[in-house]
Amino acid sequence: MFASFTFLAGKKMIRLAGYVLAFFSLFCTWIMVRAADRLTASGDSGDAALNEIHPEAIRADMRFLADDLLEGRGTGTRGHEIAARFIASRFEADGLEPAGENGTYYQSVPLRSFRPDEKQTTLTLVRGGKEETLTFREDFLTQGDPERKETSVEAGVVYVGQGVTAPEVGYDDYKGIDAKGRIVAFIFGAPATFSTTLRAHYSSREEKAANAVAHGAVGLIVLDSPALENVYSFKERVRDLAFPSLRWLSPDGKPNDYFKELRAVVELSMAGVNQILAGSGKTPEELYRAAQESRPLSFTLQGTLKVREVTQLADLRSPNVVARLRGSDPALRDEYVVYTAHLDHLGIGQPVDGDSIYNGAIDNAAGTASLLEIARAYGRMNPRPRRSFLFVSVTGEESGLLGSDYFAHYPTVPKRSLVAEVNMDGDLLLWPLEDVIVNGEEHSTLGNQVHEAALRLHLLVSPDPFPEQVFFIRSDQYSFVRQGVPVVDISNGMKSSDAKIRPRETLLKWIDTVYHSPKDDMNQPFDFEAAAAYSRYSYLLGYLVAQETERPEWKPGDFFGEKYGKK
Repeated sequence: MFASFTFLAGKKMIRLAGYVLAFFSLFCTWIMVRAADRLTASGDSGDAALNEIHPEAIRADMRFLADDLLEGRGTGTRGHEIAARFIASRFEADGLEPAGENGTYYQSVPLRSFRPDEKQTTLTLVRGGKEETLTFREDFLTQGDPERKETSVEAGVVYVGQGVTAPEVGYDDYKGIDAKGRIVAFIFGAPATFSTTLRAHYSSREEKAANAVAHGAVGLIVLDSPALENVYSFKERVRDLAFPSLRWLSPDGKPNDYFKELRAVVELSMAGVNQILAGSGKTPEELYRAAQESRPLSFTLQGTLKVREVTQLADLRSPNVVARLRGSDPALRDEYVVYTAHLDHLGIGQPVDGDSIYNGAIDNAAGTASLLEIARAYGRMNPRPRRSFLFVSVTGEESGLLGSDYFAHYPTVPKRSLVAEVNMDGDLLLWPLEDVIVNGEEHSTLGNQVHEAALRLHLLVSPDPFPEQVFFIRSDQYSFVRQGVPVVDISNGMKSSDAKIRPRETLLKWIDTVYHSPKDDMNQPFDFEAAAAYSRYSYLLGYLVAQETERPEWKPGDFFGEKYGKK
């Protein structure tokens, strides 16, 4: 708004700018006063609860959760079970009721563990009567099949760009190609010309798989690309084969987001991409350029592909930990604002510099410690907020948002009573907090409370600096979106008033050297005051939602509201 004034000249425009600035200042003051009034609504003190959130407590909880003794809190492991018991005991000590199953704090999530038998899993190209065998871990990999111990397919291959069909904007990567009975190959992401919302949604692997099945496909190939390498490199995916893949199981024993029509799902490295494109008349660079230009490109590859997948299967369980704080308003206390943070991390994996424990201090002992502090603050309030709260420490996020997705499908309270969800998976605590990034705030009326809480705490709300990373679909809030619940996901912003502190550079270096490695432990230079500020903001946002008489709603015409809001 104000940038437009730089193209105008003359004293009239300068005076007009001054009037606008003065009006904006008065408007912000009114918002802050309104927020302060809400904080004292119903006779309780939001300020007092804010003061209950302490950096020392966050540090202590993180220190326990990220200790080597918990062995990285891998889903379904003893370390995760110990962590879950710790969370439940903290909820109980802070006066929160059990809200899991059978009067306990636990919701037991049934899981299917699966991993490929690498020696028996094969991928072969057949062209001109000749067979070319690709090498597991070098040219390709597969996670295995979550339902079948052995499966195979032999079929022709069609390339379908990014595998997207988006009727909302008249875009279709499948136009002019017959995928029935074929294996479809595609690359990561969605067209850059899409809005951030559409780009995130259509980048989802589940959406691409469903679209492939709708077009009659019998298998999937994910081709490596520079964009995918930037998000999750093939080298990292090979490293993570040390951890089993997981799916949650429905009451009839079926894995979630599973398509039995797809008899093989494989991923190719850059070398594998070059090999499969040989003789097609297309280069990888042409594919990537078309994707960058949001230009559909589809064609049939020469020859056929033979895939045999052999999978080792096992069933296990891992708990979500669920606690309730009942609201004070008889008209609203049967509605819930949900706080989530994932408790799990990766467990024990490939050693790095002699260390094989993936402690997950920032990811996500930090968010879990914030959840505990917020729950403690609410537990000491008298009177309580108007609406009720659920605090859900979820399992299996690192394996595909499993605990949150299971809870969102089978909540321990009536599903209709879930009015909003606040997710905490981005408490970086590596620099002082001056702004927050709140993914999802643009989709619903929760945006009102997002900005109100920021004004109250003198924080800025910044846009997502990495829209191409599609973070909105990559953490637990997306599980609730798919069940029609308005959500926000909170992370630290990139602003700093100190020229010596460069948050963006710090974050990118952290992702490159620490993220999902044993180095994410308690030996990092943490700013626990920033963690407390993050927690206070997350608390205040949820509090304002709980105090509002009107239930949060999707904005009119919002994509996610239209697609999922009727559930």
